[in-house]
Formats: sequence, structure tokens, C-alpha cells
Amino acid sequence: MSEFQDVLYETRNGVAWITINRPERYNAFRMQTIDDLIGAFRKAWGDKEAGAIVLTGTGEKAFCAGGDQKERYEHGDYGDHAIGLFEGYNLHRLMRDVPKPVIAAVNGFAIGGGHILHVICDVSIAAEHARFGQAGPRVGSFEGGFGAGYLARVVGEKRAREIWFLCEQYDAQTAERWGLVNRVVPMSELHAAAQEWGEKMAALSPTALKFLKHAFNADTEQMAGIGRLGFSGFQAYEESPEAREGNAAFAEKRKPEFWRYR
Repeated sequence: MSEFQDVLYETRNGVAWITINRPERYNAFRMQTIDDLIGAFRKAWGDKEAGAIVLTGTGEKAFCAGGDQKERYEHGDYGDHAIGLFEGYNLHRLMRDVPKPVIAAVNGFAIGGGHILHVICDVSIAAEHARFGQAGPRVGSFEGGFGAGYLARVVGEKRAREIWFLCEQYDAQTAERWGLVNRVVPMSELHAAAQEWGEKMAALSPTALKFLKHAFNADTEQMAGIGRLGFSGFQAYEESPEAREGNAAFAEKRKPEFWRYR
């Protein structure tokens, strides 16, 4: 039995594989999922057998479809939790701070919060059928930290604003052209490609890789403070009638009436 409820963890020839395992919900995350991901990344940090980390999702439909909107609609948040603390920000920080390269193996939809997870990864390999995009403003949500500021660093201001302000989806070929992913492969080759990159990274000097990752992060570290502000803002916004309208409209499969809040 897995030590985690919503996540699978294993090490393959020097590469730790962390797999979001909620295929019935398009691998969308709830509070338990975030807790499990934090536990899995901490395990990978201390795993002497792992020199690199791959993050992916179960199946061929979704990498991660973001926050579980059904849970949010039913519970008013992202599910039951022992202490009632949503630790999405802490997960983002951990993924950046873990001193090992993190590879996103995008096996389908990477939408909303799932899109942010792949953006935070050091590199991304996508299956040919993968789809990318943000959905927050459509469902009464947003993320003002790494999901916005760092995304702009990756694809440029104009593209980042387009992604957030239109809430459309983009195919893997477009994502590669924009620099949003590093490589596109057939789904049948995705795991092998991610494993190959992971093994190449794991064969390099771990101390050199650690310092290089921290050096890259240092240039965008100011976004961490903005991210904390953004998460605090979202927690306050989430209780508003406007945010609840977006979530209710999603659950009821109708267009939200956001015009009431202009």
C-alpha cells in the first residue's frame, strides 16, 4: 500500500517519480493531495537514491486539472483537512527549493493550478496531446505569485497576460513554440523521455546542480513574497459572493454571472 493517499512515489534508477493519482477527477488536487505532494517532495529531497525528480499524473487524460472544483463546491474549500490549512504556497516553495532538478512529464491536461505546477518545474516534457491553460478567472479563482509573475518570465508578459485574461487552452506544439515546454513527444514515449533526462541529470554533480538551481531561482525569488501575498488574497477572495458564483457556475455547468460584480 502507498504511504500516500492521493500520490504514488517510487524511485527508478536514480530518478524519483511522483505521480498524482486521482484520475477519476483528472488528477485535480484537494487538500489531501497537496499534503501528499509536500510529503513526496520532502521524501525525494532526502532520498539518497534519487538525483532528479519527475512529476506526472496517472493515466493519459490529465497531468493535473488544478483545484478540485467539485470538492470546493461541496465543502466550501478543497476538502476536509486535519488542521484546515491549504498549503499550496508551501508546495510551490518546496518544488523550487528542493536541490534536485524537477521534470514535469505532462501526460494530458495541465490546467489552472496544474498548469502552475508544471511551470514551477525546472523543465517540462509534454505528450503530443497535452493541453495547457489557466482557468482561475472563469471559476472564481486566481494565483498571483509564481503562476503569474514567473509565467511571464517564461513566456513573456504579453503571452502570460493572454493565458490568464482569455482562459483558453493551448496545444503542446504551441506550448513548445512559446518556450512553455522544452520538448514534445508521443504519449507512448513520455515516461521514457522523462526517465532519460532524469538519469542524465542524476549522473551529474549533485552539488553543482544544487547551486545552479538556487542561482536560477535567485533571479526570480522576489516572486515568492508576491506569491505569499497572492495566496492570502485568494483566501480572502474565496469567501466572497463573486468567487462563490464562479465555483457554483462551474458545478452547475452554466455561465457565471460575473457582470453583477463589476
